[in-house]
Amino acid sequence: METSFKALVVEEHDGAASSSLRDATHDELPAGDVLIAVAYSGLNYKDGLAVLGKNKVIRSFPMVPGIDLAGSVVASDSPNFQPGDQVVSTGWGVGERHWGGYAQMARLKSEWLVPVPPGMSLRDAVAIGTPGVTAMLALMALEAHGLRPDGGDVLVTGASGGVGSMAVALLAHYGYRAVAATGKAEAHDYLTALGAREIISREAIAPQGGPLGTARWQGAIDTVGGEMLAGALRTLTYGGSVAACGNAGGFDLHTTVLPFILRGVNLLGIDSLPVPLDVRRTAWARLAEALPHEVLERTTRVARLAEVPALAGEIMQGNMRGHVVIDVNA
Repeated sequence: METSFKALVVEEHDGAASSSLRDATHDELPAGDVLIAVAYSGLNYKDGLAVLGKNKVIRSFPMVPGIDLAGSVVASDSPNFQPGDQVVSTGWGVGERHWGGYAQMARLKSEWLVPVPPGMSLRDAVAIGTPGVTAMLALMALEAHGLRPDGGDVLVTGASGGVGSMAVALLAHYGYRAVAATGKAEAHDYLTALGAREIISREAIAPQGGPLGTARWQGAIDTVGGEMLAGALRTLTYGGSVAACGNAGGFDLHTTVLPFILRGVNLLGIDSLPVPLDVRRTAWARLAEALPHEVLERTTRVARLAEVPALAGEIMQGNMRGHVVIDVNA
């Protein structure tokens, strides 16, 4: 076994964080009971923050970012995994508190791993990654609160992003009428191909007028936060729900109690990191069925590990469509 491997490492010097591509060793890997030869990682918003040293996403240095990874088990002290098993990991603080996927090797805890569903490639597992898991958890939460395909329009904000793209595709697969909100005119054909039944501007969602707007959405998956989330809340139909899973539009939420006490709406928080294993397995089983390879091809592009720092700047500026898969061996 090679004693060194390529890794993108973020280090801190004089209070400033910077990343570099260098050789790392197995001795540097943190504790865990499963050693994995990583094939692919992904680029998420939180990864962009980590690589650029923003918002204190990284809790200790040095750190290998990459909250998603998929690869093959090399060695295992867990009875649940054997060498050669293909596994995927999303969340659990990987890439923040524990070395993540931007390296050719990783050592993780077995409880953080899910077997790659039968028939799914490692690349497709990361093409789904945290965005797909988050979108599925949001849909599952909405369904648990009464969302149904014949119940009316379902709004997706930030629809051209990673989570938004997955949400549109999932809703379309299950027969929902997905309405995609985006500020990118060039994304209209892309969103239509994913199954969006209607595309609206994000300005049409932001709060206008009084605390309540015309009721339209039986549910919403909000990937933006801020004013977009406030706008979704004020335009839900009676008993409707919004699953909130992003904050690219800001942390603050300026709303009133009226949507809650006059329309009985629900605000559902979605955190895809510490999800119980049984729920995670259910989500992955549904994702494998609902997002075939041809759909993932439309939502994904592949990049090399050396491109990550530049791509981190791109995702932070909101200039990225769909989801980027990082081939750590390219």
